[in-house]
Amino acid sequence: MNPNIFRAYDIRGDAQRDLPAALVVQLGRAIGTMTQRRGHKPVLAVGRDARLSSPYLRDALVAGLCQSGVSVIDVGVVATPMLYFAAFNLEVGGGVMVTGSHNPAGDNGFKVTLDKASLHGEDIQQIMHLIQANDFLAGSGSVTPHDIHTPYTDWIAQHIELGPRKLHLVVDAGNGPTGPVSPGLLRRLGCQVEELFCDMDGRFPNHHPDPTVAANLVDLQKAVALHKADLGIAYDGDGDRIGVIDEQGGILWGDRLMVLLSRAVLQAVPGAAIVGEVKCSQTLFDDIEAHGGRAVMSKVGHSLIKDRMKQEKAELGGEMSGHIFYKHRYFGYDDATYTTCRLLEILSRTQAPLSSLLADLPQSFATAELRIHCPDDIKFAVVARVTAQFQKTNKVIDIDGARVIFADGWGLVRASNTGPILVLRCEAQSEAGRDRIQAAIEQAIAAAEQALATGGAA
Repeated sequence: MNPNIFRAYDIRGDAQRDLPAALVVQLGRAIGTMTQRRGHKPVLAVGRDARLSSPYLRDALVAGLCQSGVSVIDVGVVATPMLYFAAFNLEVGGGVMVTGSHNPAGDNGFKVTLDKASLHGEDIQQIMHLIQANDFLAGSGSVTPHDIHTPYTDWIAQHIELGPRKLHLVVDAGNGPTGPVSPGLLRRLGCQVEELFCDMDGRFPNHHPDPTVAANLVDLQKAVALHKADLGIAYDGDGDRIGVIDEQGGILWGDRLMVLLSRAVLQAVPGAAIVGEVKCSQTLFDDIEAHGGRAVMSKVGHSLIKDRMKQEKAELGGEMSGHIFYKHRYFGYDDATYTTCRLLEILSRTQAPLSSLLADLPQSFATAELRIHCPDDIKFAVVARVTAQFQKTNKVIDIDGARVIFADGWGLVRASNTGPILVLRCEAQSEAGRDRIQAAIEQAIAAAEQALATGGAA
């Protein structure tokens, strides 16, 4: 068993190499055992995405759950938010989603929810420890198929009300499981929808299903221009992350999208808390405060943001990666289809083009999310040394890595929880300032790596 598949927010690896059926049966037994020992109802919803490896992983997982004495409500091929919907609305103790999310087609994994909370951190490690100790309960669970598509789309349709403007949009489902669901729902709400890669195909033959990478949005940009659409929407491989293209082909990254969504929430709930993660633009946090909200900065990670939202009683949360979490009028988890509908509510009540709705934001210059290779065994030590160095001269927000505050901007370095990578992002009031901050952060990283290599002090 490769222990590295037990990650910070989920269980994930190369399906063929890391997830043999025998191990996945044990994984099911461990999750079933944990469910019962924690006193949750011994029934779990199980869904899977459209990847080629998902059927055998689902079968092995279900076998293990049943062997532990847990019964399964099988909701079939669904987007991850639909599995969450089942976990929140069916009489179950939680749910397990078989998905590789936005990873390469050969990858796959499992997202686990117990008692409406996504497992992360030590809970994920506890599943590994149960497998290592062969410490399982025994029983005989049953499997019952259940249609979650209909109640999910009915619920959203009944709780979304678009304004008078009739919207025309392109939906790129990335050959993932949102394809059979989202376009039909949006038409039901009164929109004209053009479909792009909405047939499910676990090989992802058209482009990688990750809307945080600009190259994966090129086809959508072309389609928006071709159809003269009001906007374009892209989904990742399991439908919990959204990408947005305006009518001019501009990309509305996650933190700018959050500005637009948070303004609407704050109109409905004045003073609401809204959570963003450490990679988000300072303009997001400033705009939330300027509109009377309470801006909360969180660690990165969908599980961690959900937890922080509960702690802060927040109405909305979001990540640069396009995970958007609505508690306001919803259940508090990340759902790209539901987020689409909330964005359309805003657009359908104005005749203004999407590209103009954030024209009042102050201009800033930010890097993309930069990734630097750094071995797993030193990446956290590197960040610790960088943090200590800058704390001598700058204000540093250290809730997740080091977000170093400069007079004209900020620079972030944090260790990835999912690979041997340091993640950087920098923002300033000018391009020159951004580049200077980036150079300072990179120089500090290099010095920290050198110090660790030689055993000296940073």
